[in-house]
Amino acid sequence: MIPVYFPPGRDCGLAVELLRDTVEACRQLLSQPAHLCLSVDGEEAGRPVAEELRRATGARLCVAPANRGKLQALRLGVAQLWPEEELEYFCVVDADGDHFANELPTLMRAALHARAQPGVDQVLVLGSRTSRHRPMGWLRGELEELADRVLLDALQYRAAVADRPLPLELVTAIEEFPDFHSGYKLFSRAAAAAVFLSEPDLCGVSDDAYYKHGCESVMSVEAVLAGAHLVPVRRTTMNEQPVSAFGLLDRERLVADKMVWPCRRLGVPGHFAAQWLRNHLPRLLLNTLVPQGREELVRIRDLVLTELGVTPPGDDEVIWGPLFV
Repeated sequence: MIPVYFPPGRDCGLAVELLRDTVEACRQLLSQPAHLCLSVDGEEAGRPVAEELRRATGARLCVAPANRGKLQALRLGVAQLWPEEELEYFCVVDADGDHFANELPTLMRAALHARAQPGVDQVLVLGSRTSRHRPMGWLRGELEELADRVLLDALQYRAAVADRPLPLELVTAIEEFPDFHSGYKLFSRAAAAAVFLSEPDLCGVSDDAYYKHGCESVMSVEAVLAGAHLVPVRRTTMNEQPVSAFGLLDRERLVADKMVWPCRRLGVPGHFAAQWLRNHLPRLLLNTLVPQGREELVRIRDLVLTELGVTPPGDDEVIWGPLFV
């Protein structure tokens, strides 16, 4: 599934070329072009280009009536492909020119290796970036690290409460915490069903928080709750992403939503999330950018705590950590 979204009214020439390149590269890997699905997130978000590519390549096409977010596009894409019962794996590939089709076989080999091990049935393979900071920029890399660390804490909390230990034997040899927010993911069939075909559970957050801001969190959490093992695979990125819609969004709200939904979905008490934020904020290099970086982290912290029913500490409690490093 390749989600398609071109912001209306903007020059999307480069984005169109990157989409064409991604579609052609993915098509060459598939035995049937119809196993490739372009899913447009809104009638005004790139339908003519996607229709042209469908005619040229034989790919499938689905178009949402209105823009809602990446997760909506992917849910429609999986629904298009699901009736073909021989399809055992479903892959999400962003169309921004930073997710390379030639690395999909590596994700597949990792999935097959994992499922050959005792006790491993379903998998979520994460196309893990060697650096978050270089392709996305230093600020966004810091903010995604925070969201990834809190998400891992939340999954560990749920595992302990549910008396179901979180299996990380396929993760920890590669990285300290998984790249949950990577846009390159491979799901085994049952995991894909749990993520994309089950009834959406917004847990009281907004549509934007679920379908747009926190979509990668949703995909990761629902797959793990369905019993999928996390399987990271290193992948290549550009030294700088060619295109990104990140700058069009409310950055602080975006990052907060990446943490709020999983904490609600996984039953995390607000005071646990508050402590995790106290644990992780001091370790971010963004915290050393005073005052701008520290102030941004404080605003994100306060948004998360407010959504989770915890009174933010306010200006009296700045981010603090150890005296020595």
